[in-house]
Amino acid sequence: MAPISTARILVSNDDGINAPGIAVLEQVARALSDDVWIVAPETEQSGAGHSLTLTRPLRIRRLEDKRWAVQGTPTDCIMMAVNKIMADHPPTLILSGINRGGNLAEDVTYSGTVSVAMEGTLCGIPSVALSQCIRPGERAQWDTAEAFAPKVLGPLLETGWPKDVLINVNFPAIPTGSVQGIRVTEQGRREMMGNNIDERVDPRGFTYYWFGLGREVGLPGHTTDLKSVRTGYVSVTPLHLDLTHRDTLKTLERAFF
Repeated sequence: MAPISTARILVSNDDGINAPGIAVLEQVARALSDDVWIVAPETEQSGAGHSLTLTRPLRIRRLEDKRWAVQGTPTDCIMMAVNKIMADHPPTLILSGINRGGNLAEDVTYSGTVSVAMEGTLCGIPSVALSQCIRPGERAQWDTAEAFAPKVLGPLLETGWPKDVLINVNFPAIPTGSVQGIRVTEQGRREMMGNNIDERVDPRGFTYYWFGLGREVGLPGHTTDLKSVRTGYVSVTPLHLDLTHRDTLKTLERAFF
């Protein structure tokens, strides 16, 4: 695998163009390249997943040189950046985040942060998603992400990774000095104990609902992202876009032919 070029970096996220995490990531990116572009959602798009806007017009707003806001999803941002805003000179690396909150285990299927990296990978551009885990009621440890993002990205970019793989990075919710190190992990999976759905009544007497964070227990694994961040490590997880289950494929081939 060849090293990854940092000649032109695109930074995006799902927390929105004004989120504190994207400011941290921009600073990290500028230490890697003097050609950094920001194309991010106008407003927060957490939980948008890999959704694409198809039923309404997309509007973009140029805030300053190399900085754009998109009235759409994280996936919209990457499509607009690669195919319109930066079409003449596409990015050589996409960095997503830094998300406020972890994107671990099955979170990757809901995450707009990870979907930025998915869309970038589909476009053939090496992509990394970065997230700062937080604890309920506590502030995000942005200093931890800022300190360890370069330590993660350096070896990643020097080593490289396959074209159909994206990298998912999660920083633990602890101060910088308490971090135990960096671990390469597999994607974990939670034992879902039932979703926490908070039912409330508005001033007019109508019922409405909020999705909350349910209790979670990680299912057994070797070295998972869940276990690693809980024990104070930065997790680095390679994710494969090909969702085909090879063993079942072989079984079904025998059943049908």
